[in-house]
Amino acid sequence: MTECTLYVGTYTQRDSEGIYIYRFDTETGALRQEAVVPGHADPSFLTLHPKGRILYAVTEDMEAGQVSSFAIDPESGGLTFLNRQPTHGTSPCHLVVEPGGETLVVANYYSGNVAVYPLNADGTIADPVQNIQHHGSGPNQERQEAAHAHSTTLSPDGSRVYVADLGIDKVMIYQIVNGQLEANQPDHISVQPGAGPRHFDFHPNGRTAYIINELDLTVTVCDFDAATGALSGVQTISTLPDGVDDRTGMSTADIHVSPDGRFVYGSNRGHHTIAIFSVNQNDGTLTPAGHASTRGETPRNFTLDPTGNWLLAANQDTDDISVFSRDVESGQLTPVGDMVGAPMPVCLLFGP
Repeated sequence: MTECTLYVGTYTQRDSEGIYIYRFDTETGALRQEAVVPGHADPSFLTLHPKGRILYAVTEDMEAGQVSSFAIDPESGGLTFLNRQPTHGTSPCHLVVEPGGETLVVANYYSGNVAVYPLNADGTIADPVQNIQHHGSGPNQERQEAAHAHSTTLSPDGSRVYVADLGIDKVMIYQIVNGQLEANQPDHISVQPGAGPRHFDFHPNGRTAYIINELDLTVTVCDFDAATGALSGVQTISTLPDGVDDRTGMSTADIHVSPDGRFVYGSNRGHHTIAIFSVNQNDGTLTPAGHASTRGETPRNFTLDPTGNWLLAANQDTDDISVFSRDVESGQLTPVGDMVGAPMPVCLLFGP
């Protein structure tokens, strides 16, 4: 069996009806829509329970955010709604479940707070037990007037959560203790003023981490100390090719390290590309290795398939998904097939 399930989170502001379910062929790169789970507004970002039987989705509402749980049919990959909870914040945009499957953490973008929930034995979401408010601002008065928590990423051992906050130019670091978050020591890493950290990923070697900065279109490379949770910046590198002077309307979105740890990829909105970097295996630093057009506009989230041979990018503003084959030796991306329709796609998540 070469097919796997792909869940697509969307904004339901145009023609989208909710969460879309696709099937992806890991031999040919063929992608086809299977079903839609309607009736859920702006399910922009998705994550899985570690046991693979439950999917969680935010409702990115600007007035009253919510987070929902869905049971996954093991045969079809279909979703059945279970329950939802308020996020006690606005525009929740990212979420993660710790490896034990007992705690869910949600980042609220506009209100700049982080909500923490116990998970019941059946995967449903219990009442929140914690609401952590970030404070501060940055030099970009339009985008950094206040804290804006943008992503939640687990440490390799699952003991910590790293929350990239675009508004305060920091990645906040928390320990997970008895189902709640406690400030780590050190409790954050700062990036350059006005950078706007957005998403975050660890190298599989457990020694390096990468922050993609939305506002100044850079990646910050960090040494990672697994014992203390500390991050220390060692390199900042542009996601754009040389010679791009006018950055009007441009920003980054997502970042992922290839499963083999040899390449890092980042999405450029406005430039409509995936930036490719080769990784120095000694120190984790990056060298530019090219750019691949996403053949659409405003690439948001992207993902590598379970084999590591394919990369799929969600083009939010052209309502489609672009499929690339990935050369594991060079890291280069080659478009495959026609664009696949997907209304206002934001998040791509392969199922269990």
